[in-house]
Amino acid sequence: MADQNESTDSLVLNFRPELPRRRDWRIGCIGAGFIMADCHLVAYRGAGLNPIAVASRTPSRAAEVAARHQIPATYPTYQELLADPSIEVVDVAVPPDCLLDVMRDVVQAPHLKGILAQKPLGVNVAEASEIVRLCDEAGKTLCVNQNMRYDQAVRSAGQLIRQGRLGEPVLATIDMRAIPHWMPWQQRQGWVTCRIMSIHHLDTMRYWFGNPRRVFASFRTDPRTKFEHQDGIGLYILEYDSGLRCQICDDVWTGPAREGAAADLRINFRIEGLDGLAKGTIGWPDYPKRTPSTLDYTTTQAPCWHQPRWDDVWFPDAFLGPMAELLCSIEQQKSPSLSGHDNLATMEVVDACYRSANEHRAIEL
Repeated sequence: MADQNESTDSLVLNFRPELPRRRDWRIGCIGAGFIMADCHLVAYRGAGLNPIAVASRTPSRAAEVAARHQIPATYPTYQELLADPSIEVVDVAVPPDCLLDVMRDVVQAPHLKGILAQKPLGVNVAEASEIVRLCDEAGKTLCVNQNMRYDQAVRSAGQLIRQGRLGEPVLATIDMRAIPHWMPWQQRQGWVTCRIMSIHHLDTMRYWFGNPRRVFASFRTDPRTKFEHQDGIGLYILEYDSGLRCQICDDVWTGPAREGAAADLRINFRIEGLDGLAKGTIGWPDYPKRTPSTLDYTTTQAPCWHQPRWDDVWFPDAFLGPMAELLCSIEQQKSPSLSGHDNLATMEVVDACYRSANEHRAIEL
C-alpha cells in the first residue's frame, strides 16, 4: 500500500513529458516495423499527434500500418516520402546499419524542421558523430529515441536524484532477467545485447548521474541465440569520480525459460544515497500485458516507504516522450535533452563497453 503522501508524491514526481503547443505537426514515418507500428504510432495517436505518411521497404507493410493507425498516405520508398513538402518532421526507425545512409537523404529535405532517430544512432560512435554533423550542418533539430528515459519509474527516480532527496549517490544497480525479441537484422551485425538492450540501461545511468569516468564490461554468448554474436549476457561496472559505482546485469538467458523450465523474468533497479534509498521495477518484460513500472523510496527526512503508482507503461506510453520533446524543442527553439550531441556520450559508453570486453580491462572515457 502507498503511504499517505502518495498523492503529493505523484504530483511532485511528474514523469509525463511536456506536450507541444501544436498537436498537428505533420509527421512522416520511415519504417513500419514493430517499434513504429506497436509503440511510436500507438503513443502518438493516444496523445493526439498527427502522423500523416509512412514508408517501408515492404509497401504492403506500410499499407497495413497506415490502415491500422488511420494514416492517410503511404509511399513505396522513403525518398518519395521525403519529397512530400507537407511533412514537417520525420520519425526514422530503421536498422542501425541503414541509419546513416537514410539520414544523408533526410537532411537534404529543405522543408523538414526536425528528426527523431531510433537508437542506436548508427553502429558505432563514428557513425553517430557523422549523423550529428550532418544534422548540424543542415540546421535540423535531431532527437534520439532513448525512450527508457520516459519510463515513469526511471523518470521519477531521476527527479528524486535531482531534487536531492536521496543525497549524494553511493551505489546504483539495474538487474535485468528478461528475454528480448532479437530482430532478424541483428544476425548480420554480429551483436545483440549491448547496442540494443544494454544501451537503454547505460543511457539511464547517464540520465541519472551524468557521464562515468571509466567502464568495465564482460560478455558471454547467449545459449538461446543460435547465430554468431559476441555480446549475449552483459555485465557492466561504471565508475564515477565522486566514488559512485553503478552495476548493470543484463541476463538475456535467465535460465531455460523458453525450453520448458518455469520463468523468472523481471527488471529491478536500486539507487542508494547518503540520505535515501529508491528501488523499483520496470514492467517491460510482461509486454504485451500492461504492467506499469514501480517506484518505492525512503529518506532520512521521511523514513517511511513512499510508493507512488501510475497506470502508464514503458511500451508503448513512454514513446510519446522523445517525439514530444522534439516538437517542443522546435517550437521553443532550444536543443532537446535527447539531442544527438547528448547521445554521442551514450554511444561512447557503448563503444567503450565493447572495447572493454574485448580487451578484458577497464576503459577510461
